Amino acid sequence: MAVAIETRGLTKDYRSPLKEPGLWGGVKSLFDRKYKDTRAVDAVSFRIEEGELVGFLGANGAGKTTTLKMLSGLLTPTAGSATALGRVPWKREADFQRSISLVMGQRSQLWWEIPAYETFKLNQAIYGLSDKDFREHLDELVDLLGLGEHLSVPVKKLSLGQRMRAELAAALLHRPRLLLLDEPTIGLDVVMQKNVREFIKAYNKRSGATIMLTSHNMTDVVELCRRVIVIEKGRLLYDGALDRLVERYADHKILRARFTAAVDPAELAELGVVVKYEDMTVSLEVPRVKIAASAAALLRTHPVADLNVEEVAIDDIVRRLFSHI
Repeated sequence: MAVAIETRGLTKDYRSPLKEPGLWGGVKSLFDRKYKDTRAVDAVSFRIEEGELVGFLGANGAGKTTTLKMLSGLLTPTAGSATALGRVPWKREADFQRSISLVMGQRSQLWWEIPAYETFKLNQAIYGLSDKDFREHLDELVDLLGLGEHLSVPVKKLSLGQRMRAELAAALLHRPRLLLLDEPTIGLDVVMQKNVREFIKAYNKRSGATIMLTSHNMTDVVELCRRVIVIEKGRLLYDGALDRLVERYADHKILRARFTAAVDPAELAELGVVVKYEDMTVSLEVPRVKIAASAAALLRTHPVADLNVEEVAIDDIVRRLFSHI
């Protein structure tokens, strides 16, 4: 399988001027300016095959958006190298730019005062689409995203969910082979989040496009991505199967039991960490190596009506990684 993205030691530093407080500090900085270097991305290396849909995870400030901007050609790295679709992104070659798209949930490419359709027509001219291809591509996207009745409405009058769907249509009109999605469901309600996720999954399957997704909404990641790349403070922390995060970073399981009579929480605490206990139902965090013994002890010494052993939820694991728990 061909490689869609490959980075080797990708690094990005930002330099910002330092100024001492007060008027005198401002005057001094004119003649003796000092700078502070901040490393946003630190020697990140990974490889993504064509057609993969990969989650790119990290806390705020971890370096996700900076990485995506380098892969799209908006930023030039301080060190290291990267190729996307076989090209060096920051060379901004026309063939490369016609083959990718970057969607940022907090930024808009739509013109605010005019209908989204006018932006689509502008993109047709920018990407050199024939009238036939434009109509064919747009009809497909309108159908997938349910945009038919919104095409002629000024963007400023669309709801947030409608605008996000129109943003996706504008980004995909030229059928990019590489799609970089930065928080595509941010600010959307639960129903719209699900609709956008279903669209992304359908587009990946239908087009075979490579998709790299960042999101703080772990439902996005769990429903869409089999593989995740996790970075923290600009450094690569994990790259692999989503379900293996459990094996690598969760050293415990959840023992969930429902009782036929009330039980003393102090007794339960001897078997594991009591996460929740109400309505005669308990959730215990138990080390993996002790799960069998704790389950047996619970069944032997307490009035158990139902018992389940569960893996820790993926979003809890990643949340703990982000918060250094």
